[in-house]
Amino acid sequence: METLTEKILIQKTEDSRLSSETLHNIPFGRIFSDHIFIATYNNGTWQDLKIIPYGNLTMAPAMAVLHYGQAVFEGMKAYKSATVETLIFRPDANFRRINQSAHRLCMPPIPESVFMEGLTELIRLDSGWIPESEGSLYIRPLYFANDEFIGLKPSTHYTFIIMSCPVGAYYSEPVKLIVTDKYIRACEGGTGAAKCAGNYAASLLADKEAKALGYDNVIWLDGVHKKYVEECGTMNLAFVINNVVVTPQLTGTILEGITRDSVLKLFRDQGVEVEERLISIEEVAAAHDQGILQEAFGMGTAATIAQVSKIGYQGRDLVLPPISERKYAPSILEQLEAIKTGKAPDPYNWICKI
Repeated sequence: METLTEKILIQKTEDSRLSSETLHNIPFGRIFSDHIFIATYNNGTWQDLKIIPYGNLTMAPAMAVLHYGQAVFEGMKAYKSATVETLIFRPDANFRRINQSAHRLCMPPIPESVFMEGLTELIRLDSGWIPESEGSLYIRPLYFANDEFIGLKPSTHYTFIIMSCPVGAYYSEPVKLIVTDKYIRACEGGTGAAKCAGNYAASLLADKEAKALGYDNVIWLDGVHKKYVEECGTMNLAFVINNVVVTPQLTGTILEGITRDSVLKLFRDQGVEVEERLISIEEVAAAHDQGILQEAFGMGTAATIAQVSKIGYQGRDLVLPPISERKYAPSILEQLEAIKTGKAPDPYNWICKI
């Protein structure tokens, strides 16, 4: 009986760009690997699975995603171990989350076999694009509606793509964040927990204004009270207050981060006290003023763990202790990276070997 993998048509590029690229000091998201995986959903079935050379897609001006925004995506990374094995970090979690996002946008679920076998075959083919040091291969699954129809309804035709790009650090230095209460990211009942394209489009103006003031990104507050910390524009957030790791709880308005989940698991297994709860920006400011705000950091696939150097709030900067004085996030970052690259045991079964 033919397996799904055997049904994937593979068309290899005749002109690989790999030899012309230097996989060191790589700008994030600018250089793309040789191939992409594509599957289509038509008439209630997934079909036409193929891996083809990376290139432009054709689209009609009436394509549904351009008008009504039915698009969700994921982000994960692949690494090379010391023995040159290809390792992907927690792809099963990304598979579950893309379908949770798809459900919120009224899109049919992607079968696990389509997601996982398409991913496996693509990364196996493009494994040479994985930097062996100082970087990783960022993998972007993208799922969108492609009905040719102008009318507000769920699409009946969809395209699922997996693409990848070698990357270096998303943030090369500790980040500077500013609290915004001018805009909101999400409210209860909205799409805040979904990784959908529209959430990011709606964040761009706040991000632009933050950068104009000399900050790297924003800290979003809840949409009702404009009081409780939710997340950063690119990652989940956590604070170390008096030796306790505090992170906003999942209320349906923030992304259920896979790196967040991994980091909290590692902290708890080290015996570090972790609290997932509502945390107001006033509490963060008070902890800073009392000298007990020891660390602040972000958690995300692109950023991994990004140290926060200062937080702009109500016209002043809450300056965090220097990185050399921090012990919580740096320790977890080291442990997490060791697991991802096969340098440390993986007791959680997080690693998928290709």
